[in-house]
Amino acid sequence: MITHALKRILQVGFALSVSAPAFAQQEIKIGVIYPLTGAAASTGAELKNALELAADIVNNGAKGVPNLPFSAGGGLPNLKGAKIKLVFADHQGNPQTGASEAERLITQEKVVALVGSYFSNVTATASQVAERYKVPFLNPESSSATLTQRNFKWFFRTTPHDDLFVQNFFEFFKDIEAKKGIKVKNLATFNENTLWGNETTKLETKLAQERGYNLVKTVTYPAKSTQLTSEVQQLKAAAPQVVMQSSYLGDAILAMKTYKELGFAPDMILANNAGFTDTEFRRTLGKDADYVITREVWSPDLAKNNQLIRQVNDLFSQRYKADFTGNSSRTFTGLMTLVDAINRAGSTEPEAIRKALIETDIPGNKIIMPWKGIKFDNHGQNIYGSGILVQIVDGKYHTVWPFDMATSDVVWPMPKTSK
Repeated sequence: MITHALKRILQVGFALSVSAPAFAQQEIKIGVIYPLTGAAASTGAELKNALELAADIVNNGAKGVPNLPFSAGGGLPNLKGAKIKLVFADHQGNPQTGASEAERLITQEKVVALVGSYFSNVTATASQVAERYKVPFLNPESSSATLTQRNFKWFFRTTPHDDLFVQNFFEFFKDIEAKKGIKVKNLATFNENTLWGNETTKLETKLAQERGYNLVKTVTYPAKSTQLTSEVQQLKAAAPQVVMQSSYLGDAILAMKTYKELGFAPDMILANNAGFTDTEFRRTLGKDADYVITREVWSPDLAKNNQLIRQVNDLFSQRYKADFTGNSSRTFTGLMTLVDAINRAGSTEPEAIRKALIETDIPGNKIIMPWKGIKFDNHGQNIYGSGILVQIVDGKYHTVWPFDMATSDVVWPMPKTSK
């Protein structure tokens, strides 16, 4: 015989069991692999901030940003409000570590997809692991062209790659001669020697030859070098007008200090992003960072003519006391693209997510990049990405090319400084 009290307990228990699923909040675990310690730790910290902002917007909303997808918050609507949970891994700039961390995230953490990994050589190894396990890998910022030439089925890249970026350099040389009568003839390359730097050297050498420029010196140096004196002496002896440089943060700072110490002053340092667009680059060098031109995909001054860029950059700035950079803005965009695909898939099954990524077609007015949008070709490469050139003046980035997008006139040559 059931007592009244016991009957009441059973009724309450039944009610709770029925209503429990309404309160159960599914988490969608996404693995992210970045350099959180080591020479590029400050870059990794910026990328981590961008990822956390994106996840927070999806999970909890962002008031006053109505045109940004998922800004209403509440998780993924097609997955009953499931929230994004980021699981971070530190590759320390090491390709082998990146691969082992990718495997750990997939097999132990049971992530549904991976995002990473900034360094092209780490992205190469980590994405091989994802390909083997048939887990989607979304790459927001690595630019080595070969990454999307491997016939992978599970690899997707939102950023443009170095084929486009290096072509932009030579288009800029042509345009600046037509617009300002500045004729660039003698070039040098100065690039780090991992996958990214070596591929860039090949592309720059090929295009210089094809387009009739004198490549007076090609210098590669060991990544994470502690001194660059002999390499810079070689550059100085060759006397190029322009040095095209590919360096991660520590190397970029060291190179600029060495230029000053040795009195090497070409007309222009034309940088291939990476360390030159890190907040720490300007913070460390101060005035010595001024007048460098670097290829970019994003700049704070674009916010003047784009409300969405301004609104989301304001969110980032309020939280982290710094503007987005070309690196962090791409990382933010990469995660938002992956989230969009997971939501459209309505599933956390890898194959469903992969299929949704293939079908991605996000218009340019829904992202914070100055691109036509995001749509992947058969190799997983975004076909709508584009590049700009920015120049550092008074510690800030100013868009100087394409000229129809420029917010400032280019300063050429770089003002000479004393030793």
